[in-house]
Amino acid sequence: MTGSKLLQNYVNGEFVRGPREFADINPADGSVIVEVSEADESLVNQAVESARRALNGDWGKLTIPARAAVLHKIAGGIEKRFEDFVQAEVADTGKPVSLASKIDIPRGAANFRIFADLVKSAGLEAFRTETQDNVSALNYSVRKPLGVVGIITPWNLPLLLLTWKTAPALACGNCVVVKPSEETPATATLLAEVMQSTGVPPGVFNVVHGFGSGSAGEFLTSHADVNAVTFTGESKTGSAIMRAVAPTVKPISFELGGKNAAIVFADCDFDETINGLADAVFLNTGQVCLCAERVYVERPMFERFVSALKQKAEGLVLGWPTDDKTTTGPLISKEHRAKVLCYYDLAKKEGATILAGGGTPIFGDARDDGFYIQPTILTGLAESARCVKEEIFGPVCHVAPFDKEEEAIAKANDTKYGLAASVWTTNLKRGHRVAEKLHVGITWVNCWFLRDLRTPFGGAGLSGIGREGGMHSLNFYSELNNICIKL
Repeated sequence: MTGSKLLQNYVNGEFVRGPREFADINPADGSVIVEVSEADESLVNQAVESARRALNGDWGKLTIPARAAVLHKIAGGIEKRFEDFVQAEVADTGKPVSLASKIDIPRGAANFRIFADLVKSAGLEAFRTETQDNVSALNYSVRKPLGVVGIITPWNLPLLLLTWKTAPALACGNCVVVKPSEETPATATLLAEVMQSTGVPPGVFNVVHGFGSGSAGEFLTSHADVNAVTFTGESKTGSAIMRAVAPTVKPISFELGGKNAAIVFADCDFDETINGLADAVFLNTGQVCLCAERVYVERPMFERFVSALKQKAEGLVLGWPTDDKTTTGPLISKEHRAKVLCYYDLAKKEGATILAGGGTPIFGDARDDGFYIQPTILTGLAESARCVKEEIFGPVCHVAPFDKEEEAIAKANDTKYGLAASVWTTNLKRGHRVAEKLHVGITWVNCWFLRDLRTPFGGAGLSGIGREGGMHSLNFYSELNNICIKL
């Protein structure tokens, strides 16, 4: 792909053009990186058909150890082209090279290795059954692939989340058709090159580029021969996909939006908390579904906390993504920046005090044509304010004081979302107690973004359906078939 003038679709082991192209934009300066070939309905149909053929062909006949060996080869292929993946991810997303090289690309390879090893050791249930009339039977389960899986991934962590879904799907013997975000198509195309070079059979992994409604996303999710759909992205899109899959009652796995809370108690380790929450609010320019947009701080340390967090925000380095000193890149697009700026303006109208940021930076160079925005800290809003209730998905948080533990828990739970939360305290009993009362899929105590990939990951409410990670992923991407043998 390096030096390519056009990113093509990958169908049945070959790179193919669709009838139209669209531009892949560099968010750092607004320039066109490359043109991308959009898949039409006919090409999506071909991708699904090729996946079905592969499923019924040699791929479907592979043993579990043989599939696991293929996944390890794919991981090796990513590692072999590590710098190509870093460059593509940085250009597409605008995230700092330090972030892509330390998190996104290593996790992309690790996801394949983890699920390759897990599927080989995954156990299944077996029961000896004794009935009252002296009949004995042996019941045991076998794991079978779902079939053809449609995978739709977002723009904020393109390779990480693509491999997070593709690896367990392939480990369970499925074939996949991937629709990456139109904002970040490059690393999905690079992964297709790795699949091709490592000898993954044609049709096992397919990539179709395009948009949602009236494009590749809609064609894929509504396709009658797709057996399941997994999606990470905003809640509104998740609702649209639910409507699309309803007629054929497909299994779905959704990881959607969040309006995540952090609760900071006065007895916390102050430096650890400030450093942790600076990451939780501003990492990847706030464009992580797990970021904290609501921070509740026990009143005795409120002023000290907001002063220190303001210093952290103002110390972030907004620069070229390829510069090792850069901590904070641009937002993904002009449209997304306009949305976040609208919330900054709304916050002022709702009566917020803006302690840091609140606008856009001026560089005096080509970055002014990019989509940079200032890291922002708000205080003084009512809990009913839209900026406290609605997901903004930018480098911004609202900080509010609380007096009692029960008050903080109630405020943290007062949301339609339920993805993640963090609790900061040196009182371990309180950490356990508060974490258990928060209505979210994952709660961190004295940390943030620390993950064991074997654990369940997902959200409640508008934050999603189902769980991913470890055995939870394997169970989603497979059908468990019980076999009963009379003895």
